Amino acid sequence: MRFFTVTMSHPDGEGWNRHLTAHVDYLKQLVAAGSLRASGRLVGTPLRSGFLIFTVPDRATVEALVAADPFATEGLIETLTITEWDPLFGAFAAESSGNLPGLVASSGA
Repeated sequence: MRFFTVTMSHPDGEGWNRHLTAHVDYLKQLVAAGSLRASGRLVGTPLRSGFLIFTVPDRATVEALVAADPFATEGLIETLTITEWDPLFGAFAAESSGNLPGLVASSGA
């Protein structure tokens, strides 16, 4: 599986309020299925924004999951960034590639 980070921003207003419960329910389903590992709001951004960490086979899968989000189907995603991520350190490090660019492996000799 590969990691992807997703950052999305949403316009404020009635549409956001009306579809928030469906959006949260959808995210909870993705967590239960194992494809969404973490999600939460970004604090101090000009628009309502969220950050999500997915583990899926490929970019097409994360794009499809985001496209099925009620906020997406209702046209409530103003900006969207999807980036592949290799978590070398910390909570997800055991699932990373383990390849640190620029570091030559020691031969042990």
